[in-house]
Amino acid sequence: MIRWPGRQKHIIAACILVGLLYGTSLLLDDARWLGVALITPRDLLKAQDPLTVGSNDSPQYLPTTEKEQEPSAPRPIGEGTANATLVILARNSDLDGVLSSMGHVEQRFNRHFGYPWVFLNEVEFTEEFKERVTAATSAPVSFGLIPREHWYQPDWVDEDRARMGREKMQAQKIIYAGSVPYRNMCRFNSGFFFQHPLLQPYRYYWRVEPEIEYTCDITYDPFEYMKDHDKIYGFTISFTEWEPTIPTLWETVKEFMDLYPQYVSENNAMRYLSDNGGRSYNLCHFWSNFEIADMDFWRGEVYRKFFEFLDSKGGFYYERWGDAPVHSIAVALFAPLDKLHFFDDIGYRHPPFEHCPKGEARNRRNCSCDPKKSLDYFPQSCIPRYERLF
Repeated sequence: MIRWPGRQKHIIAACILVGLLYGTSLLLDDARWLGVALITPRDLLKAQDPLTVGSNDSPQYLPTTEKEQEPSAPRPIGEGTANATLVILARNSDLDGVLSSMGHVEQRFNRHFGYPWVFLNEVEFTEEFKERVTAATSAPVSFGLIPREHWYQPDWVDEDRARMGREKMQAQKIIYAGSVPYRNMCRFNSGFFFQHPLLQPYRYYWRVEPEIEYTCDITYDPFEYMKDHDKIYGFTISFTEWEPTIPTLWETVKEFMDLYPQYVSENNAMRYLSDNGGRSYNLCHFWSNFEIADMDFWRGEVYRKFFEFLDSKGGFYYERWGDAPVHSIAVALFAPLDKLHFFDDIGYRHPPFEHCPKGEARNRRNCSCDPKKSLDYFPQSCIPRYERLF
């Protein structure tokens, strides 16, 4: 065995250390030159997609602490400046679906813009619901209780007649045929949500529902687009309504138009709604579980009178009038055609239907959807009819 004097031992150790460091440097340089990413366990943890992390396989947007967030925070592409909010109507039992939807909205859009969230429920939200939802976003969050008179079936509705209507639809195997809460929701979304105190500070809203998906990055601000282009109503999916749910709706609409012809816009979209100048309804509507709209329109005289007239007929309970055809008919008739907007570049899925951008719009936005599955290309789609208006 060779014995080195003490000083020589230190010199040799230093040389070995320098050699190791130099070799490591060369390795790193080669890796960078070759385009190889050297990933550490910490990098793997930071790189996990928040939409795929969860204890029960349901997508959730998991919050991080401020310290963890700083290194991996995306570069902001702008802060939301429109007078707008994201709105969810939900039950406490919808928590997992709400978190999943929030994850998509935050990941694809709102983490860059920070628009506030408003949650509405006909009963008080639980503490667990509020805590987990608040933790899922860095944006402001508000929770509101729906006034009883805006939610429950009115006393003046003939319950015997309403029950017979529900039983008839149940025999026809219509979805939600026997559900009074579903009818409460449709009536609330048609005529009352925009009256809630939590929404009074805002002009624009973006409706979000539990268990939906956004399948493409949204790299601009749709609220700003609505404001800058003076749009009233934006949508992604349009198809035909199930006629047995609204058998007398169009006759009621025609009655209203006869009473208030001055409310019908000269440059309206009647050709989207009817193939014969308004004598009958072709059932086309915008699917309202995604809608970005101007609440000033809903709050205005024309729509207020329209909703009150429809409500007085009891069709939300005697039949099953939905907020989608009600909103669609209103904006198509009472707003100028150029106030409507098809958000063709937003990928959106609400099972069983979806809209997927195509062409360059899809390629630019990191889309995970398949354009071939887009409802636009199915026979029941009303998008071709809408596009022929222009």
